[in-house]
Amino acid sequence: MSEYVSPLTAPPGGLMTEDAGAITGDLDLRSTCTADGVVQVKVRYTGAEDWYRVRGGQCKLSDPADHGAVHALLVGVLNRPAG
Repeated sequence: MSEYVSPLTAPPGGLMTEDAGAITGDLDLRSTCTADGVVQVKVRYTGAEDWYRVRGGQCKLSDPADHGAVHALLVGVLNRPAG
């Protein structure tokens, strides 16, 4: 299993999670990918212990080697410090 964690700032209105609703502010984004290509995406408040499942944050990749690119894309889309 591979894992990436990156800091980001939530977009205006927050980032919707399955567990806690919309969360805002400075966050950590974590994506994990199993050997068969299943990606799961979670976020937490920076430095907190609890991770929350991002709404719609699961998919299956044709090639697990693409996990790093998918994670980078998520960070690029979701990191919105200026709104």
